Amino acid sequence: MQGMMMNRPLSIISILDYAAEAHPDAGMVSVRTEGDTHRATYRETYKRVGQLAHALHALGIEQGDRVATLAWNGHRHFELYYAISGMGAVCHTINPRLSAEQMIYIVNHAEDKVIFVDTTFLPIIAALRDQLPKDLRVVVMTDHDHMPDTPLDVLIYENLLDGQKTTYDWPELDENTAAALCYTSGTTGNPKGALYSHRSTVLHALMVAAVMGGALGQGTNVLPVVPLFHVNAWGLPYAGPILGINLIMPGPGLDGPSVFKLMDQEKVYSAWGVPTVWMGLLGEIEKQGRAPEGFGDVVIGGSAAPRPMIEKFEKLGINVNHAWGMTEMSPIGTHGVQPPKVRDLPFDEMIDVKSRQGRRVYGVELKIVDEDGNRQPHDGKAIGELYVRGNAIVAGYFKNEEASAKAIDAEGWFGTGDVASIDDNGYLTIQDRAKDLIKSGGEWISSIDLESAALSHPGIANCAAIGVAHPKWDERPVLVAVAAGDERPSLDEIRNTMEPHFAKWQLPDDVIWVEDLPLTATGKVSKLNLRKQLADYKHPEVA
Repeated sequence: MQGMMMNRPLSIISILDYAAEAHPDAGMVSVRTEGDTHRATYRETYKRVGQLAHALHALGIEQGDRVATLAWNGHRHFELYYAISGMGAVCHTINPRLSAEQMIYIVNHAEDKVIFVDTTFLPIIAALRDQLPKDLRVVVMTDHDHMPDTPLDVLIYENLLDGQKTTYDWPELDENTAAALCYTSGTTGNPKGALYSHRSTVLHALMVAAVMGGALGQGTNVLPVVPLFHVNAWGLPYAGPILGINLIMPGPGLDGPSVFKLMDQEKVYSAWGVPTVWMGLLGEIEKQGRAPEGFGDVVIGGSAAPRPMIEKFEKLGINVNHAWGMTEMSPIGTHGVQPPKVRDLPFDEMIDVKSRQGRRVYGVELKIVDEDGNRQPHDGKAIGELYVRGNAIVAGYFKNEEASAKAIDAEGWFGTGDVASIDDNGYLTIQDRAKDLIKSGGEWISSIDLESAALSHPGIANCAAIGVAHPKWDERPVLVAVAAGDERPSLDEIRNTMEPHFAKWQLPDDVIWVEDLPLTATGKVSKLNLRKQLADYKHPEVA
């Protein structure tokens, strides 16, 4: 027997339609490349989205066509999110930090028809134009008065909207219709495309709203530092309008002083981003001697949050929500919203819990398996490769059968490439990326744990631990570090700081000082590049 309920397709445009009616006073504040600040309610934005859909139709965009964006977090990028998918096309967000080779690959692989570009990134397109599809139309996201000189044949965003009707007859789409496309950063091989549907996107937005909503009441100001060009800004552009929160879009200003100033000015309560951004903000907080006014909650994901970072925020009275996810998961898989019993723990014990990657959101299932694929118990002790499944997780990669076959196991679960443990309360602890674990003398060492311990030394601003080939021990850990000031602590000083947390054989053999660590396109430390840089490294005792 089946239930007797209506079956209405889930659609992305219905989110903004709802927000325009239910939260007419909420909306966005956007720092623009023009140098000004734009303010608009969701009701006003919905009208501009209607105009944009008419403009896209006039450009010949049809259902299923891919429309690319190369842009910062701002109101025009947000408008593209809804207009493109709302009319049945696919919003393909491109990370501007990708290499030229990767960008050329994904634009051609996606077969983009139009690309919308912020003025900042126009030189990138100019440099690559001859290697992109010949019929690709370029739209610059500005108005006539701020249009920079360019040798390219381009259209101007605001000109396209001028004179268009503010209402659009949105098609009723099958909820499994493709809506958005985001490529992985491609640390190995070509980038792979995650093709999201209306159904998966709306369900993910509801999942985020359900678990994060307690901290994000109607009218709350929230800063997505995590970019719209990377995995849908962790779902905030969709969950935000449902909850009626105000999205404070930072534009190109992602350095510590710029983020501090914007947060202080707009009284941002919750800010979402990767650890490298928060290192800059914490530096500015220390310089200012205070946190931005109203700041009370930070969501940290993208890579593991170092324990010292969590401690610093918590001592400032700022709640840390440590989350985990992947591009292939839309992306949020776990959250760090804690029950009262955790918040009531002694400080060090609370930090112990918050240093884990949290518990799964509803709609995501987790399992860990050994090298033979056998499931391991969720007892906090067993360690294995992490697999996931759920309604907002990819079933394969866009136009890539080979990668799809490798990613999904016989039971239909997606392999994350992370090595993890899960305890009996559902807390996930990422031990490391499988490729980043250091194997010394047949025993495994977590690079994440080494980095977190090293960062507790006040002389280290940032660091990465990598395994370097060793003639006797297979690999030995080496620390690559950025100094916090003019003085560089000795290896012995660093090892003394780390020693309470490790056996002596697990401690790094050497520290290599650098001015900056190489970053991936998503703001994580690129250990692949570090390994290449240290390909000829010799350990002190064997040099």
